[in-house]
Amino acid sequence: MADSSTQSIEIDATPAQVAAVICDFARYPEWTTAMKSVEVVEEYEDGYASQVRFVIDAGVLVDEYTLQYEYAEDISRIEWHLVAPSKMQKTQNGSYDIEPVGERGSEVTYTLEVDLAVGMLGMFRKKAEKMIMDAALKQLKGRVETLYPRA
Repeated sequence: MADSSTQSIEIDATPAQVAAVICDFARYPEWTTAMKSVEVVEEYEDGYASQVRFVIDAGVLVDEYTLQYEYAEDISRIEWHLVAPSKMQKTQNGSYDIEPVGERGSEVTYTLEVDLAVGMLGMFRKKAEKMIMDAALKQLKGRVETLYPRA
C-alpha cells in the first residue's frame, strides 16, 4: 500500500526560476546525487517533457523507471506518475507545487507517494522517504539559488 509524504521548503528565487530547474531533467545528474542518468523520452508540442526515464541509486533504492509528467498552465504545479511498474516500485505519484513568497521567493511543496515492489518495514520506509525528500528539496534549493543568485 502506498503512503503519501509531503514536505516544503522556501527558495530564494521566483516560481518561474524554480520551475525552470525542475523541468530541466537532463541536468538532474549534475545536482541530484541519487540520479545516475536521466533521459527525456517524449516531449509535448510546447517542448516540456512528457515522459522521462530515470536511473537512480539512493542507497536504499536502486531502480530504473519512466515517469509521465503533466504541468499546470502557469507551471505552478508539476505532477507525475509511474508509467509501468519497475524492479523496485509498483506505483509512484508525485508533485511539486510552487507558490510565490514575498517579492522574490517561492515555497515548494513536494508530495510523493510510492508503493514499493519489495517489502520494507514501516519504520525503515518512513526514514528512507524522509531522507530522499529532504535531499531532493535541499538539492533543488541549492541548484536554484546557485543558478539565480540574489543581486
